[in-house]
Amino acid sequence: MTTYKSACSLNCWDSCGFEVTVENGKVIKVDGDKNHPITKGKICGRGRMLETRTNSDDRILYPLKKVDGVFQRISWEQALTEIADTMKKIKNDVGSTAVLHSHDYSNSGLLKNLDKRFFNCYGGVTELTGSICWGAGIEAQKWDFGSAWSHSPEDIFNSKNVVIWGRNVVRTNMHLYSYLQEVKKKGTNIIVIDPLFNATAKMADSYISVKPGMDGILAIGVMKEMIRLELEDREFIHQYTHGYDYLLALINQLTFEEIVNLTNVPRETFTELAYVYSSGPTTTYLGLGMQRYSNGGNTIRLIDALGAVSGNIGIPGGGVNFGNLQVGGSFNIEALSLPERKKESRSFTMMSQAEGVLKAVNPDIRMIFVTCGNPLTQVPNTKMVHKAFSSVETLVVVDQFMTDTAELADYVLPTTTVFEEEDLYYSSMYHHYVNYGKKLVEPPGQAKSDLWIWTELSKKLGFGEDFDFSREEFINLGLQNVNEKGITLERLRNENHLPLPVDEVPWHDFKFQTPTGKYEFYSTIAATKGYDGELKLSFPQESSLTNQELARKYPYTLLSIHPMRSNHSQHYHIIEALQEIKVEISIDIAKMKDISQNDTVRVYNDRGELYGKAHILQRSHENIINIDEGQWSKFGGSVNLLTPDRESDNGLGSTLYDCLVNIEKK
Repeated sequence: MTTYKSACSLNCWDSCGFEVTVENGKVIKVDGDKNHPITKGKICGRGRMLETRTNSDDRILYPLKKVDGVFQRISWEQALTEIADTMKKIKNDVGSTAVLHSHDYSNSGLLKNLDKRFFNCYGGVTELTGSICWGAGIEAQKWDFGSAWSHSPEDIFNSKNVVIWGRNVVRTNMHLYSYLQEVKKKGTNIIVIDPLFNATAKMADSYISVKPGMDGILAIGVMKEMIRLELEDREFIHQYTHGYDYLLALINQLTFEEIVNLTNVPRETFTELAYVYSSGPTTTYLGLGMQRYSNGGNTIRLIDALGAVSGNIGIPGGGVNFGNLQVGGSFNIEALSLPERKKESRSFTMMSQAEGVLKAVNPDIRMIFVTCGNPLTQVPNTKMVHKAFSSVETLVVVDQFMTDTAELADYVLPTTTVFEEEDLYYSSMYHHYVNYGKKLVEPPGQAKSDLWIWTELSKKLGFGEDFDFSREEFINLGLQNVNEKGITLERLRNENHLPLPVDEVPWHDFKFQTPTGKYEFYSTIAATKGYDGELKLSFPQESSLTNQELARKYPYTLLSIHPMRSNHSQHYHIIEALQEIKVEISIDIAKMKDISQNDTVRVYNDRGELYGKAHILQRSHENIINIDEGQWSKFGGSVNLLTPDRESDNGLGSTLYDCLVNIEKK
């Protein structure tokens, strides 16, 4: 029995360090690495369950081909030859963009970028842009700051006030929760803003309930009150911002009475928040849900503007923290992915990939190749996704388990887990440490690493020299940009984790990456992309404000938050307690519809329906229903049967929460 240092591959906020115990060639236990400077030995159940995923009897062990509707075991030689022959024919007949590469981010390994290398060397395919998860918010912060950077985790000790806005850190960012507990003991004021009274709100000094989709209006109200009280940071605004007059014009469009009615937030709360933000340093941690609306990018921009107006940008203890693209930007992704090898290219957004497939011409989509994802569960508007993925001649899925997407495939290629391959792991969401993961055990059956799959396929397609590198050589390629900072594979193998060279207090020199070099209330980047750069008064598309007829038919807002015990859809099949749909409803709905705890209910709209057991929320905003995302079809079906596949206002995010439904007791 031997214990090794390792790392979590799950793409979440925390990117934990592991200690993994191996006995007789089998992983038997996963614990936290107590020496990791951020995660400090604490890991969540999702991380621990990577042992169960690795050892599961349900692993796909051999390449599979569907023949007359039934999967048959085939050899790797047959699978790769047939897939390569199909790809050659498609490229020769209609061009390489007739292949769609549907890629998501289930694994945060550095070498997961090599699938892009493969498809670029093939000649370029139809790719996906944007992100179902955080795309609108990332793009919004690029418009405001020039990029999306966050303060280091330890900077929270410089904060007088901490605002957790739309992020349940207990569920999604447990190590931030540990920091919250520490700073609270030191007297830091903690405020939670969220439609749902969650576990993080329980430990906060105050909780503010806001109507879903109205977070940006709340930010407008706080700025309006700051200006009325003359609490704004005039020096920062004058010296380091661009387009302030546009913001003032927007703020003056609404009265406080209108703001209170739109947000359902009491008038006095705006005054309290105005003083909180002006008496900083005040740091804001943003969640992902509030940018999953049609107005999602604008919402994040308005909260960014609140940080700027209050002078909490570029100072220790301040910041508006969403993502941290500094982290991923440390690596030489271009050296790994070879974008210059594309000869053709086309793109669909990740949210509307199904519509893209169904409408594609010149060429139409002949093949879909799925890596690091489960679109039949995770992509919105599931019925359309199923229709689109069923319409193509060939669907290839690389996975460890027979997911909803794999069930639909023509070929399923079994791949390795985190403990069966060497890689580096990091997250561009919270901390800036890169973690080393050693290969600890051999994969079962004939499961192969993604790198092996791409290498063998590339040989059959005539560009094998582009993959004629060892795994170690590929990792070193990715580390080229940070070698001069002393970050090498050798050191990572010895030390297990190293900090990447990032600004721990972003924008501390007040030099922003925008065209003006300033923080931009009016975005010149947006203007160059064909968008109006002004901040707007905008609302969700599915709401009583914008579509009264729809709201009369479907009066309730559906949220689809991240599950507590599964990383998206990755753990449902190995945790029996998750294999039932839980429909959380606000208490006002329960009273109106005479629904009791554990009643069977039907939730529905024009896109689909789901059945589940009712769980009554004792404290939340009114007219809210939540169904956790990620559920598999064989356990009742994904909440994405109900969600829309529209794109956010800036084109790069989803509108999953911009969703109206009705409910009935069965």
